[in-house]
Amino acid sequence: MSYGSSSGVAAGRSGSARPRILVVEDEAKTAAAVRRYLEHAGFATDVAADGRSGLDRALSGRYVLVVLDLNLPGLDGRAVCRRLRAEGSCPVVMLTARAGEDDRVDGLDLGADDYVTKPFSPRELVARVRAVLRRTAPEGLAEGGRRRWQENETQPEIEVDLDAFRTLRRGSPVELTATETRLLWTLLGAPGRVFSRDELVERVLGRDFEGSERTVDVHVRNLRRKLEEDPSRPRLVQTVFGVGYRLGGGAP
Repeated sequence: MSYGSSSGVAAGRSGSARPRILVVEDEAKTAAAVRRYLEHAGFATDVAADGRSGLDRALSGRYVLVVLDLNLPGLDGRAVCRRLRAEGSCPVVMLTARAGEDDRVDGLDLGADDYVTKPFSPRELVARVRAVLRRTAPEGLAEGGRRRWQENETQPEIEVDLDAFRTLRRGSPVELTATETRLLWTLLGAPGRVFSRDELVERVLGRDFEGSERTVDVHVRNLRRKLEEDPSRPRLVQTVFGVGYRLGGGAP
């Protein structure tokens, strides 16, 4: 499992260059305002005005994060986000002009790490970008090491190796986003224990997250889709109705 873009992340950490963000937005005034605030916050920023060019640039490996408008000419934001998720785990903050919760959840379902609804304050967007980078950076996930869960002694059912930033399901690699990795790592820390949604929001998304608790439900649904044999009847990530979620009932 890879994190974002190697060159963009390395440059940001070394101090030799500013971390680079791509803004994919077709409204020129909005793109200019977002770029100005991001650069003032210390990010190098590029802009693409349509989905096709945005996808090509996002896949170049230069960026630590992509700010992606949902409604784009040609290739729309949904299609771009799907491709980005198929290719890797570079964090995505989705911009949407629709305020309905279903529309915001739709973006998260596609694999976006966060969303901002138009009209928005560019300062709010910068704060969201920083929060996503804090919680999705590999070194921000935990101190390192491995966590695993299994029901028998032959082979771990699930194993997360944070040093290698890799997730295995019965020995086979599974591509998870950094947010999904953080969620799974949290559940693996105490198999059988029930984590409330509030607790998962704080541990996985951060105390400064201002979105809906339903965001956790979306990430759980995505995790089940990737890990469960039958996501409609989850055996690994279980729901405790009215409380929250737990990882199975076995021992690590």
